[in-house]
Amino acid sequence: MILVIGGAGYIGSHLVKELVQTKDVLVLDNFSTGHRWAVHENATMIEGDMGDKDILENIFTHYPIEAVMHFAAYSLVGESVQEPGKYYQNNVAATLNLLEVMVKSNVKKIIFSSTAATYGIPEGPVITEETPTNPINPYGRSKLMMESIMKDFSKAYGLEYVILRYFNAAGADESAKIGEAHDPETHLIPLILQHLAGDRPFISIFGTDYDTPDGTCIRDYIHVTDLARAHILALDALLEGAKKNAIYNLGNGRGYSVREVIEACERITGKKANVTMAPPREGDPARLVASSEKISRELGWKARYSLDDIVESAWKWNKQLKATV
Repeated sequence: MILVIGGAGYIGSHLVKELVQTKDVLVLDNFSTGHRWAVHENATMIEGDMGDKDILENIFTHYPIEAVMHFAAYSLVGESVQEPGKYYQNNVAATLNLLEVMVKSNVKKIIFSSTAATYGIPEGPVITEETPTNPINPYGRSKLMMESIMKDFSKAYGLEYVILRYFNAAGADESAKIGEAHDPETHLIPLILQHLAGDRPFISIFGTDYDTPDGTCIRDYIHVTDLARAHILALDALLEGAKKNAIYNLGNGRGYSVREVIEACERITGKKANVTMAPPREGDPARLVASSEKISRELGWKARYSLDDIVESAWKWNKQLKATV
C-alpha cells in the first residue's frame, strides 16, 4: 500500500487517480487546500495532518505501507513571503515529523514533490539538475531544506528518496472529473480561462520588455497527468531498487511565453481575451525552463501533452466545474 499525503490536492489527486490502477492507495489530507470530491473512490481516505504524530503512527501501525508520496506542501510564493512561519511549519517541521515516524516504523522509501523554485533565478536558458540552487523566497527555501534533511536522513537512517522538481503543473484529467480548483487562483492558464469564460473582466500581462522573443516571461508548463506518470515511474524505480536518492527535473524543455499561452487559450476556446499591461513583478525572471533529459534517459519519462492539449483539458474542466457549482 502507498501512502499519498496531500492526495486530495490538485497534483496529488491526479497521481492517486493513476496510481489506484496498480496499487492500493491510502490518502492522508487535512483538506486545507484539497477537496473531498477529488479523492478517487478506490482510495482509502483518512482526514488528518502529517504534523500529527498520533495519526501517522496509527497509519503505519495498521496499514502495510510500502512507500510514501508527499504532495502536502503549501506552495504560494507570495504567501510564503508574507507568512514564512506557516510555510516553515508545514513544509519543514510537519514533513520532518513525517520522516521521523517513517524511520521509526521502518518505512524508508519516499517520493518527494519538490519545485524548481529551489533554483531561484538561474543563469542560462535551461535548468538542469546541476544548476546551483539559490531559492529567493521562503517557499523555495522550505523545499530545499527538506531536500537537505532527506539527504541527512538517508546517511543516518537509510532513507531512500526520489525528488522531483518542476514548475507549472497545468491542465486536468481527460475525464474532466478532477482538475485545478484553487482559492484564490494564481496560475496563469486557469486565470485566462476564467476570464474567457466571463468570470474575470481582463487578464494582465506583468511586464512586456523582457529579453524574450515577444517581450513576455517564458515559463515551463506540464500537464498534470504527465506529472503523475513521472511520479509513478519514480515510485516503481524506488520500489524495485533501480533508483534511490535521485533528483530529477520535470519540464517540457521549451517553455511558452505569456503571450503564447494567451493565444493558445484563445485558439482553443474561440474567444478573444481582453489583455491589460501591468508593471513587471519583482523577482520575475525572464525565462524559467527545466530540462527533463535526465529523467528521460534514466526512467524513460517524456511529456506527452502539448500546450494546446493542456489548455483543451483545462477548458473542458472549467466548463464542467461551472456546471456543477
